[in-house]
Amino acid sequence: MTTTHRTTPDFPDFPDFLRGEPLDGHPLRAHLRDLDRLEETLAFNRAFERAAGSRPARRGPLDAQTLARLRRNRLGGDTPPRRLPQARDRRLPGGVRVRVLDPGSPEGVLLHLHGGGWAFGSADGQDERLWELALGTRLAVVSVEYRLAPEHPHPAAPEDCERAARWLAEHAVTEFGTDRLLIAGESAGAHLAVLTLLRLRAGHPGAYCGAQLAFGPYGLSMTPSQRSFGDRALLSNTRSLQGSYEMFSPGADAGRRRDPALSPLYADLAGLPPARLVVGTEDPLLDDSVLLARRWQEAGGTAELDVVAGAMHGFTLYPLTVTDRERRREREFLAAAGR
Repeated sequence: MTTTHRTTPDFPDFPDFLRGEPLDGHPLRAHLRDLDRLEETLAFNRAFERAAGSRPARRGPLDAQTLARLRRNRLGGDTPPRRLPQARDRRLPGGVRVRVLDPGSPEGVLLHLHGGGWAFGSADGQDERLWELALGTRLAVVSVEYRLAPEHPHPAAPEDCERAARWLAEHAVTEFGTDRLLIAGESAGAHLAVLTLLRLRAGHPGAYCGAQLAFGPYGLSMTPSQRSFGDRALLSNTRSLQGSYEMFSPGADAGRRRDPALSPLYADLAGLPPARLVVGTEDPLLDDSVLLARRWQEAGGTAELDVVAGAMHGFTLYPLTVTDRERRREREFLAAAGR
């Protein structure tokens, strides 16, 4: 399905350029995906909500012990991630640590930024998925161990991601034998990926030839879908997003969080590479991807938006048919970008 535009609900603190006016001659390239698996996907959501409802609700800030316990486990699960022997850890100049998965004779390099609300996740938390991605795309994957909130609030994570991205732009040919660079992230990692491209634009314009952006929060002052989602226990909701934003940018009000340094939705997006965005219809961040794709295109760039029917936030963490299909689409985009 292709739609010419999507109009956001009337919302007084939203600037006019985000209200979804049609672009003359430039329809938004948006597709509704996987409608044939809607019942399966919604059934998973219902089971997820039931399971979440059986656990005690967390209130207030997370204490250090709870943070440490949650960080030991893989995103979206209760067990530690599996570390693969094919991956190797490396410390870059400036101290940023990365995890490298190289399939051998790579045809490009993917800078990967993990999700986790800027407070969870790690570079070694998705070895299996990233190794599969490396093999399927013939890309070396460099995953960044950026500093986490609340111990290290903004701008720590964007600074670490920028350092890794600059290092790769300057040393990819020497290190990997290729200058074809791409960037990808999920959730908070997608947000950081866009900030990283913006930070690189002046010094390394055009260094990255494609961006894969999955269900990111691009407007930290809260888009309409974030505000209206409520307390549904689908991995992310209105309250959990508010908590994540407070950890990442403590004490900032809505006006401060509209600063492009925090919310790329409000930035000048000119000069950024072709992007593929994906989000589910049951994700509080739905508007973020729709609006960012629109603004990307308004700025003269290429943006393709895939909206997955019935999918919740972070759906690719779970064994679903839509996960398998999305990973295939992701591989196809990354394998072709910059060719």
